[in-house]
Amino acid sequence: MNARDDHAPSAASRPQLIADTALRLLAERGMRGLTHRAVDEAAGLPQGSTSNLARTRAALLEAAVGRLAEREAAVLAPDELPRPQRDRPSGAEAGAGPGAGAASGAGAAAGGAEVPALAEALSLALHRYLTHHRELLLARYELALEATRRPALREVYDRAGRAFREPVVAMLAAAGSAAPERHALSVVAWCDGVLFSCTAGQFHAAVPTRAALRTSCAELLAGMLPGAGASRGRTGVAGE
Repeated sequence: MNARDDHAPSAASRPQLIADTALRLLAERGMRGLTHRAVDEAAGLPQGSTSNLARTRAALLEAAVGRLAEREAAVLAPDELPRPQRDRPSGAEAGAGPGAGAASGAGAAAGGAEVPALAEALSLALHRYLTHHRELLLARYELALEATRRPALREVYDRAGRAFREPVVAMLAAAGSAAPERHALSVVAWCDGVLFSCTAGQFHAAVPTRAALRTSCAELLAGMLPGAGASRGRTGVAGE
Protein backbone atom coordinates (compact mmCIF):
# COMPACT_ATOMS: atom_id res chain seq x y z
CA MET A 1 0.00 0.00 0.00
CA ASN A 2 1.46 3.37 -0.99
CA ALA A 3 1.61 6.53 1.09
CA ARG A 4 -1.55 7.97 -0.47
CA ASP A 5 -3.51 4.84 0.41
CA ASP A 6 -2.18 4.94 4.00
CA HIS A 7 -3.72 8.37 4.53
CA ALA A 8 -6.90 7.85 2.50
CA PRO A 9 -10.13 8.17 4.52
CA SER A 10 -11.93 4.95 5.36
CA ALA A 11 -15.32 4.20 3.87
CA ALA A 12 -16.92 5.18 7.19
CA SER A 13 -15.13 8.54 7.48
CA ARG A 14 -15.32 9.59 3.83
CA PRO A 15 -18.95 10.83 3.96
CA GLN A 16 -18.08 12.98 6.97
CA LEU A 17 -14.96 14.32 5.28
CA ILE A 18 -16.93 15.22 2.18
CA ALA A 19 -19.70 16.92 4.16
CA ASP A 20 -17.22 18.85 6.30
CA THR A 21 -15.35 19.97 3.20
CA ALA A 22 -18.61 21.08 1.60
CA LEU A 23 -19.36 23.23 4.67
CA ARG A 24 -15.88 24.75 4.55
CA LEU A 25 -16.25 25.60 0.86
CA LEU A 26 -19.65 27.17 1.45
CA ALA A 27 -18.12 29.40 4.12
CA GLU A 28 -15.07 30.30 2.01
CA ARG A 29 -16.54 30.56 -1.50
CA GLY A 30 -20.31 30.71 -1.17
CA MET A 31 -22.87 28.56 -2.96
CA ARG A 32 -21.29 29.08 -6.38
CA GLY A 33 -18.00 27.71 -5.15
CA LEU A 34 -19.50 24.40 -4.05
CA THR A 35 -19.06 21.75 -6.74
CA HIS A 36 -18.32 18.05 -6.66
CA ARG A 37 -14.92 18.66 -8.22
CA ALA A 38 -14.10 21.43 -5.73
CA VAL A 39 -14.93 19.13 -2.81
CA ASP A 40 -12.69 16.38 -4.23
CA GLU A 41 -9.80 18.80 -4.64
CA ALA A 42 -10.19 20.51 -1.25
CA ALA A 43 -10.56 17.19 0.55
CA GLY A 44 -7.61 15.59 -1.25
CA LEU A 45 -9.79 12.83 -2.66
CA PRO A 46 -9.58 11.11 -6.04
CA GLN A 47 -11.68 12.78 -8.72
CA GLY A 48 -15.21 11.42 -8.68
CA SER A 49 -15.25 10.54 -4.98
CA THR A 50 -17.87 13.15 -4.08
CA SER A 51 -20.04 12.19 -7.04
CA ASN A 52 -19.95 8.56 -5.94
CA LEU A 53 -21.32 9.55 -2.54
CA ALA A 54 -23.72 12.33 -3.58
CA ARG A 55 -24.55 12.01 -7.26
CA THR A 56 -26.55 15.22 -7.54
CA ARG A 57 -26.06 18.72 -6.22
CA ALA A 58 -29.22 18.31 -4.18
CA ALA A 59 -27.77 15.22 -2.51
CA LEU A 60 -24.54 17.07 -1.73
CA LEU A 61 -26.45 19.97 -0.16
CA GLU A 62 -28.55 17.60 1.94
CA ALA A 63 -25.39 15.87 3.15
CA ALA A 64 -24.01 19.28 4.13
CA VAL A 65 -27.18 20.15 6.06
CA GLY A 66 -27.10 16.84 7.88
CA ARG A 67 -23.49 17.32 8.91
CA LEU A 68 -24.16 20.94 9.89
CA ALA A 69 -26.90 19.72 12.24
CA GLU A 70 -24.48 17.26 13.85
CA ARG A 71 -21.83 19.90 14.40
CA GLU A 72 -24.31 22.52 15.60
CA ALA A 73 -25.63 20.06 18.17
CA ALA A 74 -22.16 20.04 19.73
CA VAL A 75 -22.00 23.86 19.69
CA LEU A 76 -25.54 24.83 20.64
CA ALA A 77 -25.89 21.80 22.94
CA PRO A 78 -29.67 21.58 23.53
CA ASP A 79 -28.89 19.16 26.37
CA GLU A 80 -27.28 22.09 28.24
CA LEU A 81 -30.64 23.83 28.50
CA PRO A 82 -32.33 23.52 31.91
CA ARG A 83 -34.30 20.28 32.09
CA PRO A 84 -38.06 20.92 32.02
CA GLN A 85 -39.79 20.04 35.27
CA ARG A 86 -43.07 18.69 34.00
CA ASP A 87 -44.89 18.94 37.32
CA ARG A 88 -44.81 22.72 37.01
CA PRO A 89 -48.01 24.29 35.59
CA SER A 90 -47.70 26.24 32.36
CA GLY A 91 -49.01 29.79 32.25
CA ALA A 92 -52.21 28.62 30.54
CA GLU A 93 -52.79 25.88 33.14
CA ALA A 94 -52.03 28.21 36.02
CA GLY A 95 -54.81 30.62 35.12
CA ALA A 96 -57.71 28.14 34.95
CA GLY A 97 -59.85 26.30 37.46
CA PRO A 98 -59.96 26.13 41.25
CA GLY A 99 -56.74 27.04 42.99
CA ALA A 100 -55.68 29.22 40.08
CA GLY A 101 -54.14 31.77 42.43
CA ALA A 102 -51.84 29.24 44.03
CA ALA A 103 -51.00 27.67 40.68
CA SER A 104 -50.24 31.08 39.24
CA GLY A 105 -47.90 31.78 42.13
CA ALA A 106 -46.12 28.47 41.52
CA GLY A 107 -45.78 29.31 37.85
CA ALA A 108 -44.31 32.70 38.69
CA ALA A 109 -41.79 31.13 41.03
CA ALA A 110 -40.89 28.62 38.34
CA GLY A 111 -40.34 31.36 35.79
CA GLY A 112 -38.09 33.33 38.09
CA ALA A 113 -36.03 30.26 38.91
CA GLU A 114 -35.55 29.19 35.30
CA VAL A 115 -34.37 32.51 33.88
CA PRO A 116 -30.77 32.48 35.18
CA ALA A 117 -30.20 28.87 34.06
CA LEU A 118 -31.64 29.43 30.59
CA ALA A 119 -29.83 32.74 30.13
CA GLU A 120 -26.61 31.03 31.17
CA ALA A 121 -27.07 28.15 28.72
CA LEU A 122 -28.05 30.33 25.77
CA SER A 123 -25.28 32.87 26.33
CA LEU A 124 -22.74 30.06 26.53
CA ALA A 125 -23.93 28.60 23.22
CA LEU A 126 -24.00 31.98 21.46
CA HIS A 127 -20.58 33.04 22.70
CA ARG A 128 -19.10 29.64 21.84
CA TYR A 129 -20.50 29.91 18.31
CA LEU A 130 -19.33 33.48 17.71
CA THR A 131 -15.81 32.90 19.02
CA HIS A 132 -14.98 29.47 17.60
CA HIS A 133 -17.44 28.46 14.87
CA ARG A 134 -17.89 31.37 12.47
CA GLU A 135 -17.34 29.00 9.53
CA LEU A 136 -20.43 27.02 10.48
CA LEU A 137 -22.50 30.19 10.69
CA LEU A 138 -21.50 31.31 7.21
CA ALA A 139 -22.24 27.85 5.81
CA ARG A 140 -25.63 27.85 7.53
CA TYR A 141 -26.60 31.18 6.00
CA GLU A 142 -25.70 29.91 2.53
CA LEU A 143 -27.75 26.75 3.06
CA ALA A 144 -30.70 28.62 4.57
CA LEU A 145 -31.01 30.84 1.50
CA GLU A 146 -30.66 27.89 -0.87
CA ALA A 147 -33.36 26.05 1.07
CA THR A 148 -35.85 28.78 0.16
CA ARG A 149 -35.47 27.65 -3.47
CA ARG A 150 -35.37 23.88 -2.90
CA PRO A 151 -38.39 22.35 -1.12
CA ALA A 152 -36.60 19.05 -0.42
CA LEU A 153 -33.66 20.89 1.16
CA ARG A 154 -36.10 23.06 3.11
CA GLU A 155 -37.58 19.95 4.69
CA VAL A 156 -34.16 18.65 5.72
CA TYR A 157 -33.10 22.06 7.04
CA ASP A 158 -36.28 22.54 9.07
CA ARG A 159 -36.10 19.06 10.52
CA ALA A 160 -32.57 19.74 11.75
CA GLY A 161 -33.67 23.02 13.33
CA ARG A 162 -36.34 21.34 15.43
CA ALA A 163 -33.64 19.66 17.53
CA PHE A 164 -32.85 23.06 19.05
CA ARG A 165 -36.29 24.67 18.94
CA GLU A 166 -38.26 21.91 20.67
CA PRO A 167 -36.19 21.89 23.90
CA VAL A 168 -36.66 25.67 24.13
CA VAL A 169 -40.45 25.27 23.80
CA ALA A 170 -40.47 22.58 26.50
CA MET A 171 -38.36 24.66 28.87
CA LEU A 172 -40.50 27.77 28.43
CA ALA A 173 -43.68 25.76 29.00
CA ALA A 174 -42.26 24.26 32.19
CA ALA A 175 -41.18 27.72 33.37
CA GLY A 176 -44.76 28.97 33.18
CA SER A 177 -44.91 30.60 29.74
CA ALA A 178 -48.49 31.32 28.73
CA ALA A 179 -47.54 30.89 25.05
CA PRO A 180 -44.45 28.66 24.82
CA GLU A 181 -44.52 28.26 21.02
CA ARG A 182 -44.77 32.01 20.46
CA HIS A 183 -42.18 32.77 23.10
CA ALA A 184 -39.83 30.14 21.65
CA LEU A 185 -40.12 31.91 18.30
CA SER A 186 -38.99 35.13 19.97
CA VAL A 187 -36.09 33.45 21.79
CA VAL A 188 -34.84 31.53 18.75
CA ALA A 189 -35.29 34.58 16.50
CA TRP A 190 -33.30 36.68 18.97
CA CYS A 191 -30.51 34.10 19.03
CA ASP A 192 -30.47 33.93 15.23
CA GLY A 193 -30.43 37.72 15.03
CA VAL A 194 -27.49 38.03 17.40
CA LEU A 195 -25.53 35.40 15.50
CA PHE A 196 -26.19 37.02 12.12
CA SER A 197 -25.58 40.60 13.30
CA CYS A 198 -22.27 39.66 14.91
CA THR A 199 -21.10 37.57 11.96
CA ALA A 200 -22.33 39.26 8.79
CA GLY A 201 -24.34 42.25 9.97
CA GLN A 202 -23.77 45.64 11.53
CA PHE A 203 -22.01 44.30 14.64
CA HIS A 204 -19.55 41.95 12.93
CA ALA A 205 -16.49 43.88 14.12
CA ALA A 206 -16.71 42.81 17.76
CA VAL A 207 -18.05 39.76 19.57
CA PRO A 208 -20.22 40.62 22.59
CA THR A 209 -18.96 39.36 25.92
CA ARG A 210 -20.68 36.38 27.41
CA ALA A 211 -21.83 38.56 30.30
CA ALA A 212 -23.52 40.97 27.87
CA LEU A 213 -25.23 38.11 26.06
CA ARG A 214 -26.41 36.64 29.35
CA THR A 215 -27.86 39.95 30.52
CA SER A 216 -29.64 40.58 27.21
CA CYS A 217 -31.12 37.09 27.22
CA ALA A 218 -32.38 37.53 30.79
CA GLU A 219 -33.98 40.85 29.80
CA LEU A 220 -35.77 39.12 26.91
CA LEU A 221 -37.05 36.33 29.15
CA ALA A 222 -38.20 38.81 31.79
CA GLY A 223 -41.00 39.92 29.48
CA MET A 224 -42.19 36.35 28.88
CA LEU A 225 -42.12 34.45 32.15
CA PRO A 226 -44.13 35.22 35.29
CA GLY A 227 -41.89 36.21 38.15
CA ALA A 228 -38.87 36.57 35.86
CA GLY A 229 -38.47 40.28 36.38
CA ALA A 230 -37.36 39.80 39.97
CA SER A 231 -34.55 37.50 38.91
CA ARG A 232 -33.36 39.66 36.05
CA GLY A 233 -31.23 41.92 38.16
CA ARG A 234 -29.46 38.94 39.69
CA THR A 235 -28.60 37.33 36.35
CA GLY A 236 -25.14 37.78 34.89
CA VAL A 237 -23.51 39.21 37.97
CA ALA A 238 -21.18 36.40 38.98
CA GLY A 239 -18.04 36.09 36.95
CA GLU A 240 -18.45 39.42 35.16
